[in-house]
Amino acid sequence: MRFLALLLALAASLAAAADGELRPSARLLLADPEAWRNGRCVIYRESNPGVADAVFHVRGRIVAADVHTRRLALCPQVSAREIENTTREQFNRLLLAYPCVSSENYARDVQTGMIRLRVEQWETPHARRAASAGRLYRGMFIDTKLEQGMEIELEADLLGACEE
Repeated sequence: MRFLALLLALAASLAAAADGELRPSARLLLADPEAWRNGRCVIYRESNPGVADAVFHVRGRIVAADVHTRRLALCPQVSAREIENTTREQFNRLLLAYPCVSSENYARDVQTGMIRLRVEQWETPHARRAASAGRLYRGMFIDTKLEQGMEIELEADLLGACEE
């Protein structure tokens, strides 16, 4: 039985590779699909720059896990020279486009392992300097207000298991 599961995982991996380059998130899903089963508790963490012990998070339960083909397109241009000087709106445009490429010459199809989770709990930074530091800011996940029971999507390699 284990041989059959291994054979199926290998076949899925080869089929996905034919559709485009595998990102680390897709490799995680294909290597151990059982680890990404529905109902499993996962957590996304971000640390706050300049504050050593501040860790912010979104915690929830997996409702779907799948490998998708995505076209890597050109990253949006921002006027600020340094990421710390971007506005939250500019930073959100970068987050929503990620992963992206610096030149059209590098545009290509890739396989990403996406996890859809139902939000149960969160803690976000509120300091202005955190506006261009991550996906979490002032009760928001990128550009969406966090609410109990809402669903969000993240790449699998950004998530960890909850300590239940």
